[in-house]
Amino acid sequence: MSYLSDTVHPRRALGRRAFIAAIALALLQTGILATMVTSHAVILRNGAEVLLKAAPVDPRDLLRGEYAILNYDISSVPVETLTGARPQGKGEQRLSVRLKKQADGYWGIAESSFGSLAAEEGSVVLMSLPFDYRPSDYTTAIRVDYGIESYYVPEGEGRHLEQAPAEGRLAIAASVSAAGTAQIKSLLLDGKPVYDEPFY
Repeated sequence: MSYLSDTVHPRRALGRRAFIAAIALALLQTGILATMVTSHAVILRNGAEVLLKAAPVDPRDLLRGEYAILNYDISSVPVETLTGARPQGKGEQRLSVRLKKQADGYWGIAESSFGSLAAEEGSVVLMSLPFDYRPSDYTTAIRVDYGIESYYVPEGEGRHLEQAPAEGRLAIAASVSAAGTAQIKSLLLDGKPVYDEPFY
């Protein structure tokens, strides 16, 4: 009996390793996707809800393909709301932004910081996405994003939103986790939900 008959052929061994690697990669990708979906659902279900005034980034064009591209009042953080030390040099930074409910029912900025903000009853702390900070660029306000600047609109169902921006009738309800991450819960027109984000 030959030696090769008692061993795995090199090509077969290589193919088996490639197959196992492909399965492992698929399982890893599935796990990552499942974690993202579950995290999204947990925030929507358990997060603190805030109502935010919204407007399109381009007043002439609310919809870009199947996405509504949105801007918020809280996207511009007044420097007068900053507490604590400011970074002295340029570099990537994040802002903690405390929101409180206002008389009109919408939530607005009450305080902000380059450090952390402690939880307080009646307020929600929202974390900005990282941004390029240059001290000389921000004299009156700091422009930030929160990861809720685009919202998927089912194809063909966005036509009745086209007049909303000009009349200032657009808003979103967002859920904010304890860590300050926001997810859009629903899109509102004239105070009524137009689209609700499914948990899964």
